[in-house]
Amino acid sequence: METTHRVFVGDSRDLAAIDDDSVELVVTSPPYPMIEMWDDLFTRLDPAVGDALEAGDGRAAFDAMHAQLDRVWDELERVLVDGGIACINVGDATRSVDDSFRVYANHARVLEAFESRGFDPLPDVLWRKPANSAAKFMGSGMIPPNAYVTLEHEYVLVFRKGGESRSFEPGADRRYEAAYFWEERNRWFTDVWTDVRGELQALSDDHDDLRNRSAAYPLEIPYRLICMYSAYGDTVLDPFWGTGTTTLAAMCAGRNSVGSELESSFLEVFDDRLDDVPVLSRSVGRRRLERHREFVARRREEEKSFEYRAANYETPVVTKMERNLQLREVAAVGTLDDADEGTDDGSTDEAAADANAVHGYRAEHVPLTLE
Repeated sequence: METTHRVFVGDSRDLAAIDDDSVELVVTSPPYPMIEMWDDLFTRLDPAVGDALEAGDGRAAFDAMHAQLDRVWDELERVLVDGGIACINVGDATRSVDDSFRVYANHARVLEAFESRGFDPLPDVLWRKPANSAAKFMGSGMIPPNAYVTLEHEYVLVFRKGGESRSFEPGADRRYEAAYFWEERNRWFTDVWTDVRGELQALSDDHDDLRNRSAAYPLEIPYRLICMYSAYGDTVLDPFWGTGTTTLAAMCAGRNSVGSELESSFLEVFDDRLDDVPVLSRSVGRRRLERHREFVARRREEEKSFEYRAANYETPVVTKMERNLQLREVAAVGTLDDADEGTDDGSTDEAAADANAVHGYRAEHVPLTLE
């Protein structure tokens, strides 16, 4: 099996190089409005943001920042297939503007934006991120009433385009082979992920100038979402590509991907990681299988039985739907030839040329090796 992965260097408010109805899943984490590290970016996109901040009008700045994200959401509505899923990782912001401290509820504003575009909200997920301080409050310290709760979580908002789920041909191999284990379903489809934690950035000294412009989430988040909401052969879009964490997750999960990124220098960071993808994908797959075997051992200790066996692994499974599960790993990864440039969905070279630049990668996948 082969997957392709393309990254367009350009503005995600205009994804003209990607065809209508050509993406099955969006997994992304946008810049968070009212987080100071993103002020300069939003001000470049709309000078009214900077004017509002200078004037001490936090609400106007918040609205102007989200107006820029709204243009990206318009593009997602266009490129997603009917029944396609959008997963938006976003955190709220706390900030003092003009000596007034408050929370800016980014997740609520994004929820409103997607609903207004006809998306159906699905149950969301909370995951915990690392706090910048051991203190669990902000404000007046140890006396009431002017301390504030510290935000230590982010949201994964989940939306479906249109009112109906995607349909597949009966018994579609690419769907059943992409199944997850019963116990993974129970862990993944809970609304609070306590087993996923935020990670400090691991950019090398060679990319120190990018450190303050990177806000990558842990690989486990896009990998888990891709496994939950897509099948083999699907294409995953990340319009805020950054260091390429979503593309790495798509490679590990055996899906195609496409991304858009303003900063071309981030491509260098990703290229430095390509050689590690086969080992990474193998370790991710083997860890899933190892965890399943640990689950089997615990279930047997509890004297609970299994009715089915996995066809591709020497292990029992709980449900019939898990029997044909086939984990995959990357055997080799490289760049696409110029002749192959375009989009995963058949867009023409002329359309791709509308972007400032496009970088392409090809990954060869094989069934997960156990030795």
